[in-house]
Amino acid sequence: MRVVELEARHVRIALRRKVTHASHTRTDTDNVVVRCVLADGTVGYGEGVPRDYVTGETIDSCLDLLKTSDIPAQLTPCADFVAAIHLAERLKLKPVPGDDRLIQGNAARCALELAVLDAYGRAFGEPLVNVTRAVAPDLYEPRERVRYSGVIGNPKGWKGRAYPLVYRLAGFEQVKLKVGIPGTDDVKRTKRTRRWLGSKMDLRIDANEAWGAAEAAERIRVLEPFGITSVEQPVPHEQVAGLAAVRKAVKTPVMLDESLCGAVDAERAVAGGWCDLFNLRLSKCGGFIPSLRLAQLAKHAGLGYQLGCQVGETGILSAAGRHFATSVGGIRFLEGSYDRHLVWEDLTEQDLTFARDGTAAMLVGSGLGVTVDPARVDWVTVRKESLLG
Repeated sequence: MRVVELEARHVRIALRRKVTHASHTRTDTDNVVVRCVLADGTVGYGEGVPRDYVTGETIDSCLDLLKTSDIPAQLTPCADFVAAIHLAERLKLKPVPGDDRLIQGNAARCALELAVLDAYGRAFGEPLVNVTRAVAPDLYEPRERVRYSGVIGNPKGWKGRAYPLVYRLAGFEQVKLKVGIPGTDDVKRTKRTRRWLGSKMDLRIDANEAWGAAEAAERIRVLEPFGITSVEQPVPHEQVAGLAAVRKAVKTPVMLDESLCGAVDAERAVAGGWCDLFNLRLSKCGGFIPSLRLAQLAKHAGLGYQLGCQVGETGILSAAGRHFATSVGGIRFLEGSYDRHLVWEDLTEQDLTFARDGTAAMLVGSGLGVTVDPARVDWVTVRKESLLG
């Protein structure tokens, strides 16, 4: 079975509400969607969400990189799903000059890899959870249901009290609070959030690179009385080496996000003692299989990991994240499947939004296990490029 059509699209997805954190504010998102067609007519889809302040990618750089990389030569025929998995893992885009972290094509590669895995998974009747079983058997722990955590950004007025209370009453077990947002009092907000969440809720914080390395330890220490269980990316990537000293000065485990986008980042973090946890996001880490490899690296180094998501993921990436979440053991925290709570135009017929208490079920269909609506994709398409000449 071989690939006969491959197309990349720039799709613009409007958000239902403004999303604000220390690094950025957005009301929409520009995503890349890849469509893969096999010789028997089977169609698969993949999605990536480029962020220039994370991996240095823009939507234009993603499409241009996919267009100019030698993808056709890599798409050898596959006789079964195992061969397709090996093909997907070998997929490479051309190097970007000056990219010593080897990450400035991750969102594009994620979209390509997922489209290939989805198409071949459908053709051979295999769900993406079987990718974990084949690639990372040491991580493979399938389960029928998982529970996502809630996220609190910077709600104003009564919403600042309502959001934590809603999560508590709905039965969530974990919540992440965005901190370091200009003009806000982190101590006051964290104290208030803890009060409305109650003492039993797992509460972690995410600074999105808001603090300098010299001040980070003190910023974290003043929030520790409120029972925070981790602090995500407290410093800019350029100062990430300073986290080795920060970790010694605080009790709270440190998680890397913007500084953890690929194998080079992970190896440097382990060698330098910069963190306790990795935040794995499929798009920023280059896809499903690279994220599995990073989870393996974390496990072997004695570190933890969470599965995160990108703001503005549609049902395509949500489905991929669900397969990862329901097949990989040891995930400390889980984010994603915010679909109808966040995006106006989802691209799948199925609603993958988590339930009232944050729970969600394993997807049982082949490939991604969801049906992409071509008309919806057409509706939000800004630009499209053929990748097979």
